[in-house]
Amino acid sequence: MTHTLHRSGPFLNEDFVWLMYQAKGINDENIKPKALAFLEAAEECHSENWGDVKSGNILELSPEEIRSRLSDKSRLRGVFTSREQVTKFLKIIKEKDLGISVVISGLLDEVLPAVKEAGLTPHTINFSLGVWGKKELLPSEDVLAVTTMCGHHMVSPRLVERLVKDIKRGRTTPEKAALRLAKLCPCGIFNQVRAEKLLRKMAEE
Repeated sequence: MTHTLHRSGPFLNEDFVWLMYQAKGINDENIKPKALAFLEAAEECHSENWGDVKSGNILELSPEEIRSRLSDKSRLRGVFTSREQVTKFLKIIKEKDLGISVVISGLLDEVLPAVKEAGLTPHTINFSLGVWGKKELLPSEDVLAVTTMCGHHMVSPRLVERLVKDIKRGRTTPEKAALRLAKLCPCGIFNQVRAEKLLRKMAEE
């Protein structure tokens, strides 16, 4: 999905998005058992965050509550922080043979070897061609590194800036600030582990 392709900044080698996608009118019925199998695989591989855009993510709701709300319209998404997790996840999904598409988003230098190690061949590869237009109106690169982890732009640049100030003043910690931001992204693709590193780096500059 293209909304995951525009992540920027440092530590991208610790940032991998996974997505489960059913095709409308083809394999979009009786999804719950397959969705549960996807979540079982994600949890076995210690997915740091995951969620269903129709409900929310595991940082704001319990995994059990999200599971109970699964439907044919559910869209499961999450994040890993290592290539090894991606490889293991793909191997498990391949073994389960659920008939549902899986998308992995990340640096191609990391993703393609993981796919190969899992014994798979990519069906499609999408690229981000960068940002066009009046880029001078955008937030700083440091802030964009955080906000682009939510592809639907539910994380405010101003909130990121304020939290960095709060970290500098000792009012909060990078970990708490990262969790606060991650809860704003219902998809579950916001990587709070990477965000903690980014916020700490910004507060030290």
